[in-house]
Amino acid sequence: MRGMQGPPTSSRRRFLGLAGSTAVIGALPVAITVRPVEATPEMMATAIRAVTGGANVQTGKVKLDIPPLVENGNSVPMTVSVTSPMTPTDYVKSIHVFNEKNPQPNMGNFYLNPRTGRPQISTRVRLADSQKITAIAKLSDGSFWSTTADVVVTLAACTEEVI
Repeated sequence: MRGMQGPPTSSRRRFLGLAGSTAVIGALPVAITVRPVEATPEMMATAIRAVTGGANVQTGKVKLDIPPLVENGNSVPMTVSVTSPMTPTDYVKSIHVFNEKNPQPNMGNFYLNPRTGRPQISTRVRLADSQKITAIAKLSDGSFWSTTADVVVTLAACTEEVI
């Protein structure tokens, strides 16, 4: 006797159908290709123009601490700091970090306000190859300040292919 439940054959059929399709999908070979490094310095310049709106970017006020030589590009420590009093009328609005050879030229955008305290960010980044890193800070008066650093990478990241 079946009781109050529906016919078990419909649930069983649904289960077997799903299990069979999952087994077929699981048996197919999977090929994953990570996008190759195709970035160029021109792509970095375009990304910088997108952030700055084409405004003049001056050199100074920004300090970029990143090792000049890294053995492995998978995890590179980086700190960007800006000289600013961080008062309600004079503060760093944002810090942007760019690279010239990774697939994504804009590595990070960090937004600050007068209550942030110290205008500094620290993070780790992946570097696809030896390249130039540029950090740009936008101040509350609308001006942009920057610095660059060249980093030599002996073992590149971001270029693996899995097949």
